[in-house]
Amino acid sequence: MKKDNRSTIGIVLGVAIGTAIGVATGKLALWLSIGVALGVAYSAKVKKEQKKDH
Repeated sequence: MKKDNRSTIGIVLGVAIGTAIGVATGKLALWLSIGVALGVAYSAKVKKEQKKDH
């Protein structure tokens, strides 16, 4: 079974971007949470599109 790396990449990028913005602004907890939420949303979108294509 082949795993989908695009959904994992979405979550990782969300965490990375959230961490970077959080450190820059001094509000790490807020931006880390936002990054995770955006990463999960992207992951859900990718999975939905894949099911639609199949």
